[in-house]
Amino acid sequence: MTVAQRCSVGLLLWIWLSNALAATADHTQFDALQGSFTSAQEVTQACLSCHTEAAQQVMATRHWTWEYENPHDGEQLGKKTMLNTFCIADRSNEGFCQSCHVGYGWEDQQFDFTNEANVDCLACHNSGDYVKGWAGYPVEGTNLTTVAQAVGETTRASCGSCHFYGGGGDGVKHGDLDSSLVDPHRGLDVHMASDGLNFKCSTCHQSDDHNIAGSRIQGTAVDNQEAMLRGHHDENRNAATCQSCHGQSPHETGADAQRLNDHTRTLACQTCHIPAFARGGVPTKMEWDWSTAGQLDENGEPFEITDDNGHIIYMSKKGDFVLEENVVPEYVWWNGDTSFVTADDTINPNERVMVNTYHGEPGADDARIWPVKRSLGRQPYDTVHNTLLQPQIAIPGNDTSFWYNFDWDKALQAGTEYAEQPFSGEYDFVDTAMLWPITHMVAPSEDALDCASCHRDQGRLESIEGVWMPGRDRHVLLDRFGFGVAGLMLVGVFGHGAMRFFNRNRQKGH
Repeated sequence: MTVAQRCSVGLLLWIWLSNALAATADHTQFDALQGSFTSAQEVTQACLSCHTEAAQQVMATRHWTWEYENPHDGEQLGKKTMLNTFCIADRSNEGFCQSCHVGYGWEDQQFDFTNEANVDCLACHNSGDYVKGWAGYPVEGTNLTTVAQAVGETTRASCGSCHFYGGGGDGVKHGDLDSSLVDPHRGLDVHMASDGLNFKCSTCHQSDDHNIAGSRIQGTAVDNQEAMLRGHHDENRNAATCQSCHGQSPHETGADAQRLNDHTRTLACQTCHIPAFARGGVPTKMEWDWSTAGQLDENGEPFEITDDNGHIIYMSKKGDFVLEENVVPEYVWWNGDTSFVTADDTINPNERVMVNTYHGEPGADDARIWPVKRSLGRQPYDTVHNTLLQPQIAIPGNDTSFWYNFDWDKALQAGTEYAEQPFSGEYDFVDTAMLWPITHMVAPSEDALDCASCHRDQGRLESIEGVWMPGRDRHVLLDRFGFGVAGLMLVGVFGHGAMRFFNRNRQKGH
């Protein structure tokens, strides 16, 4: 049995044992959770009466700070400084964006990151009927006692309540994460299939002191280590990689096993095993044009336009969208290093601005060919300073859907003042793009890409440099030489055959 096979058996045993032990204490019987809570912070304080270190652990993670250090160049980045092609900027819109924050009360720059009571334990450990609203507080009408007494381990639904809906709606941002993964079939995701392995998010994204492995911001593009036994802690290993379970030689049977294993030195596993994303019936947003926001109908009222399937493709408060399903990824070389454009960076408005850039030298040992979603945008920029702007597009209030988009002057003035960003008052809109790695919705092996998907003219990797691909690449002189040699061989074969034929007839004549 190979290392990968032993680790696979160990993984299945670990999943079985984890499920067997998953039943936690009956929280309905805990004295601290009896009675009614008057605030969400009271629930956290009750949790901390037993889980004494949990809040401090959470507060040391990116889920709390929304900041991190780029391990490749040491640059400090975070949601407060980064921009995107979706909701443009977190800065000045904290109250709306933080409906997915694992805390309570972050709606402006006065948020107290040191207050343990602001940590939201229910955000991840709820039973599925917990919804967060403005500034991360539970929506009005939430029975905090009922939710607190029903806490348990994380699930696909609890993780997905934020990660499936990033960017403003179901499936909007990532393309390979949407509500179809709450109860997926095997054809959608071979790992998370409810009637199959039934992986939770935490099966791959394991945590240590609430610090969860895996990142879409700075990913592990190459994992050269062997498979590891699940449940064993390794502080030097990001467990959320294919290799952490399947090792470096994942193909073990079939005549082409070794040839396919050789491909892992060039391709990410996801490149072949995720043939398309947004495959679960939920479309993903491929384009978002903010420049058209603010249009009103003949009565001077905001309006929406839907497509034939009932999906919104225009909103007065957001602009135009292009939605797609079953999307074929684009492919890029990536070594895990990603750089981002911030509000301080100067852009060239005469070309499409890459809000983030994936780095990786074609053919390098530390890079692999990865599938990505390329999200296109059109967003405001300062025509004098040539910087992307941070509009305020959400304001506090009972109606958290009220946006400033109907008046771009007002939105940009308010946002840049809040963010303390220089603003000339002159603006226009510029085309942008952003990449997201595709790593979920892993198809069954029988649905993986075949050789002809890439090894042909106009195949999937047509534009990828750094590799010589039979079927795609050719050299004219070499082709001529090869065909010439083949032609001479054919002439020789036919000539030899003809000589034998005539010699045989001559022998018969004698």
